[in-house]
Amino acid sequence: MKKTLYLIPTPLHEDTLSSLPAHTIEVIHSLDVFIVERAKTCRRFVSKTKPPKPIHDMIFVELDKHDPGANFPIIKDLFATHNRVGFMSEAGCPGVADPGSEFVWQAHNMGIAVIPLTGPSSILLALMASGLNGQNFHFHGYLSPKKDQVKKDIQRLEKDSRPKSCTQIFIETPYRNKAMIDALMNTLNPETKLCIAANITAPDAYIQSHTIRQWKTSTLPDLHKIPCIFLLLGG
Repeated sequence: MKKTLYLIPTPLHEDTLSSLPAHTIEVIHSLDVFIVERAKTCRRFVSKTKPPKPIHDMIFVELDKHDPGANFPIIKDLFATHNRVGFMSEAGCPGVADPGSEFVWQAHNMGIAVIPLTGPSSILLALMASGLNGQNFHFHGYLSPKKDQVKKDIQRLEKDSRPKSCTQIFIETPYRNKAMIDALMNTLNPETKLCIAANITAPDAYIQSHTIRQWKTSTLPDLHKIPCIFLLLGG
């Protein structure tokens, strides 16, 4: 049997198991070994899928996010004794705005087949729901946490967006959401379009798209400590 690494998406919200297709659940149930971001979280997630084998019979190995090189021996050791291994992040798609890309790269170098499975991506779901340009977009990860620099970052994204009609996508640490929203309102052109997407797939999901002019005449959401995606299209 060919050695295979399965990239397994996990729900964006812990009560939304329905966001995963049946095939992804079937693959999870067929595996005994998982490389994960946090073992406790992933054990809880796998348990909710009602696996056919006891959870204590499965192996969960935590990824070292701070020293990617330390993960490479893990791959060799696991694949020396197992042909099929799963890789999960805390939420969403592994390797996309999450640690683990170096791990996947090493798997390719070792001749291990890499199979991505279907599941929720907050970035793509936010883009789908935004009404902004889905033909040309750029994901930037986090902007600067410094007040003066983040203003420059926002101005740069807006400037780059206009001539290319490029949707600019970025995220923020949840406890800084209010500061980010304030910076966007105070920096962007009135006709620039902004989408704020929070708690995607959860029952209390919030997804709204307006021009900055429209945002300023509405009640801004309180999204403190709630996972958010921000998308803008320069106007």
